[in-house]
Amino acid sequence: TPAGRRMCPLGWLGVASLCLGTLWAVPAHERRKAEKPKADPTLYGNLDLDNYDLTLDNYGEILDLSNYEELYDYGDLAPKIEVGTLAPRPKDPKSLADPGESTAGTPKLQPPSGAGPVPPAPIPGQGEAASAPPGLPSCLLCLCLGSSVYCDDADLEHIPALPPDTAYLYARFNRIGAVRAGDFSGLEKLKRIDLSSNSISWADADAFRLLPSLQELLLPENRLTALPELPRSIVRLDARLNRIPSAGLRPEAFRDLKQLQFLHLSDNQLDFIPAPLPESLRSLHLQNNNIQTMHEDTFCDTQDHGQIRRALEDVRLDGNPINLSLFPNAFFCLPRLPTGRFS
Repeated sequence: TPAGRRMCPLGWLGVASLCLGTLWAVPAHERRKAEKPKADPTLYGNLDLDNYDLTLDNYGEILDLSNYEELYDYGDLAPKIEVGTLAPRPKDPKSLADPGESTAGTPKLQPPSGAGPVPPAPIPGQGEAASAPPGLPSCLLCLCLGSSVYCDDADLEHIPALPPDTAYLYARFNRIGAVRAGDFSGLEKLKRIDLSSNSISWADADAFRLLPSLQELLLPENRLTALPELPRSIVRLDARLNRIPSAGLRPEAFRDLKQLQFLHLSDNQLDFIPAPLPESLRSLHLQNNNIQTMHEDTFCDTQDHGQIRRALEDVRLDGNPINLSLFPNAFFCLPRLPTGRFS
């Protein structure tokens, strides 16, 4: 009937209102829980986030630095280190130099509070090493890294005072003119001295002889006319490209050096081979000298024809005016013939 049709829309509106009222009657936080999907815990099961919690307590466990020095040989990196004339900035601000009280080349340090006065560092080469705190002068001019001191290309004219625990000194490409007897006094741990490419014209006889641990002495490209005495611990001597004549070597200078393995005296002014040579010798470089003759017992014992000198495998005599074919009995005991002219 027409009246029934008019009542139907009103009925539908009532039902719809009842449904909406029921929906909004649910609390808001329950509706948000229903709308937000839950995360699947299996998605993060393989992530170990504890490993990324880096603190000072577990730093050493995550990064193993115990073999850091074994991975890097600072001796090989020495040519790559650029040496300046300033020391690294100290951690204590009180020990910074006062620019107003310093003169060029002579920095002064402020003593820490409560301590006595610190004597000023002497100019290297002009003061005694004992008058300054240990290790201070050279570490202002050079780079001190552990037991190594790098003074390459630092415009030095003298050997600086070195820390007492110095084992390796690199002072190449400077203007050092001489080596004095006291320059290395008391450095009982010193193993290597590299003074390549300086202007050294003389060295005191005792400049190196009293160093008990010295194994390597490198003096190439200098102006030496005489070779100083060497300690018996020496293993390698390199004095190439100097001006050393045979008269500049002491008689039998190398006989008692029982640990000497490398003797390099090429590009000098030698007139003869400096015999006798120790049995420990492995490499002898005498090229580009003025050697014209040699004795038959220079390398071998002429009375023992069964002798074999196995260690000495590298003998260079090229660039000398000597004809090696005239001395066939001089090297019969060597495992290899010397390098040089045989005609």
